[in-house]
Amino acid sequence: LLETSPGVTEVSFVEKEPAERHAIVSWEQKNSCTLPGDLKNFYLMTDGFQMTWSVKIDDTPMPLGSMVINSISKLCRLGGSSMYSLPNAPTLADLEDDTDEEDNGDKPEKPHFDSRSLIFELDPCNGNGKVCLVYKHAKPVVSPETEIWFLDRALYWHFLTKTFTAYYRLLITHLGLPHWQYAFTSYGVSPQDKQWFNMYKPITINTALLSEEADCFVNKLDPNKVFKNKSKTPVTKKKSPSQTAGSQKNLMSMTSPKTSSLAGNSSKKSTPPH
Repeated sequence: LLETSPGVTEVSFVEKEPAERHAIVSWEQKNSCTLPGDLKNFYLMTDGFQMTWSVKIDDTPMPLGSMVINSISKLCRLGGSSMYSLPNAPTLADLEDDTDEEDNGDKPEKPHFDSRSLIFELDPCNGNGKVCLVYKHAKPVVSPETEIWFLDRALYWHFLTKTFTAYYRLLITHLGLPHWQYAFTSYGVSPQDKQWFNMYKPITINTALLSEEADCFVNKLDPNKVFKNKSKTPVTKKKSPSQTAGSQKNLMSMTSPKTSSLAGNSSKKSTPPH
C-alpha cells in the first residue's frame, strides 16, 4: 500500500529474528511480571518491529513515516532510575499527584510513576512521547492485566488500547504517520500533521479524527497534484498600449482613402447632369 502511494519512496522494513525463549523468561524474572500472551507470541515471531518510509520532495527523500516496537532487550522499565546521576535527584515518582484522579469520571485509571505501577517502553516515538506497556496494579503482587498508554512530552497519560494486538493494528493502520498517537489525545494532531493525514489517510473507522474546526484553516493537498511533474504553459505576450494605438492608426490610414473615395463617388452620383 505504501509503495503504491504517490510520492512515497524508500520503504524500509527491518527483518528480525525471533526472540530466544530464554530471553523472554529472563525478562520476566528480572521484572517480576509475566508478559501478556499476545506480546509474548509476537516476540516469539520477531524480536521487535521497525518500518520506515519517506516522501520525495524536489527529488530529495524526506523521512516521514516510522513504525517501531522495541525488542525484548529494549523493553526497559520507565521511571525506575533517577533522571540525573546526582544523589537525591528527583525521579518520575516525585510527579505523582493523587488529586489528578478526583475528576477522572468514567475514564480509565491513569498509570502511576511510583511503585504502584510497572511501566515499560514499547516505542520511543522519535522523542515525541512514549508508547508504554503498563501494569497498573503492582501491589501487593503484580496483576497480569496490562494496557497500552501514550505518555506525551508534558508527562500526561493518554489511554490507547487494552491489548497489544489492538495497538499493533492501530500502528499499522496509521501507517506510522508523524505524531499519530496525538489523534487519541485532547490536543489532537497539529495542522502540519493534519496535512500529511489528509494526503495519506489512515485506514481507520473513525473519520472524525480528521474533521477540522470551523475556524481552523488547513490546505487540502491532493498528492496526485503535489508530486506531478510540472509542465510549463506557454506565456502569451500582452501588447503594450503604444503598440495598440499604433495599430489603430494604421487601420484608420488604410480605411480612410476608401472612405473618402466612396464619399466622392456618392456625391458625383447624386449631382444631376446638366
